[in-house]
Amino acid sequence: DFSIIGGYVREYYLRAAAHYGVYDLDQPQNWRSEPHVAEAIFRSILKESGVAVYFHERLREKKGVALDGTRIMSITTEDGVAWQAKMFADCTYEGDLMAQSHVGYTWGRESSKQYGESLAGVVAHTMHHQFSWPISAYEHHRLLPEIDPGPLAPPGSGDKKVQSYNFRLILTNNPQDRLPFSRPAGYDRSKFALLALYLNEFLNHENRMPKVEDIFLVVPIPNHKADFNNSGPFSTDYIGHSWNYPEASHRERAAVWQAHLLYTKSPLYFVSHDKAVPASLRTEINTWGLPKDEFADTGHWPNQLYVREGRRMLGAYVMHQPDLQTQKTKPDSIGMGSYNSDSHNVQRVAMPDGTIQNEGNVEVPVQPYEIPYRSITPRKSESQNLLVPVCLSASHSAYSSVRMEPQYMIIGQAAGVAAALAIQEHVPVQDISIAEIQARLRAHGTILHLSQASMNNGSLLNRAEK
Repeated sequence: DFSIIGGYVREYYLRAAAHYGVYDLDQPQNWRSEPHVAEAIFRSILKESGVAVYFHERLREKKGVALDGTRIMSITTEDGVAWQAKMFADCTYEGDLMAQSHVGYTWGRESSKQYGESLAGVVAHTMHHQFSWPISAYEHHRLLPEIDPGPLAPPGSGDKKVQSYNFRLILTNNPQDRLPFSRPAGYDRSKFALLALYLNEFLNHENRMPKVEDIFLVVPIPNHKADFNNSGPFSTDYIGHSWNYPEASHRERAAVWQAHLLYTKSPLYFVSHDKAVPASLRTEINTWGLPKDEFADTGHWPNQLYVREGRRMLGAYVMHQPDLQTQKTKPDSIGMGSYNSDSHNVQRVAMPDGTIQNEGNVEVPVQPYEIPYRSITPRKSESQNLLVPVCLSASHSAYSSVRMEPQYMIIGQAAGVAAALAIQEHVPVQDISIAEIQARLRAHGTILHLSQASMNNGSLLNRAEK
């Protein structure tokens, strides 16, 4: 719901719209921009604010955090530099600072029994991004690539598996700006036997040939470009290959990153070039290509892996399913969320009858809800000068909604205000004045309660943002 987005976040979207000569946010398409435009706006805001940013610094894997009881005194990056501060915020997908600060955390999926959540754990049946007809997991009695042999755990079971990651692609259909899909180093055609089988059964089951929209979610953005995201049973999500990422070392994460990048490049080459793919689909996908004016320093492929979920803090308050559905108001609200409960598939499994099932996808609408300040603070007994706005304290089910970028920005603004207040008030982050943080956030236009929100800003942008 656009009406819940305020504060610095709304200012960013207004600046992005103004770049294209649009001065209101009354239409969904007005909230979309090109990546290089978005980056330029963020850099300009940082420059205007006098913020010094040090890129490509990484926390040392061992002894990266110096503690004095429950206070962080300094952190040390891989180059050996120690960074001292009164307050720290771990704003990363990975949460390494949080973990090294001896703050409790988890990852994966809780069982349905742990918090009494109907959306928790293994999903009994997945309707979306699922094979629409039975497809055999085997060829000549051998399991096809990209399928887990199973067995699938009982519905509601907890595990340490995380939802799939991908690279969010920006492609263009402008011939003057378009680069063709080339064969990537390390390409392995055999990995796409299942995709070929699926595409070639399309006509028999759907009475039509497959189209680009059957394997990609295509969301138009300005200047003849589109955001290509996962859609359908076999798409850009590298299902089953993200499980080790949350607890992995830097080297192991780099390997996961590169495997995902190769996986992203490979199906695009396969669909655009392989004779096993219906000719009409090959022709259609080749009207798209990598834009010359995006991600120039990373070969025109996105420079960030989309880590949909990693570690999650076990903090002062753990958000769970009722916080999105029935217990939506919070006395310490620092912002609002409204996106679907949305988890992508976790695994692709061979079932006992020999067919394939994608498992883990959850898509359940929610109404706007309030995000409590307590969800970004550790337990006071663990750390008193750390805030965690991304790997915040939430169950897998609740995180599936909170994990969206507008919410990250809303929560990030609140974390900055909270850090300043804790320093000014000489108190742990858990003890700041809630009335004061809320007053400062309101002064900056943050929407804390639905009663503040204007209801004239359009409807959900769910499929375009997830």
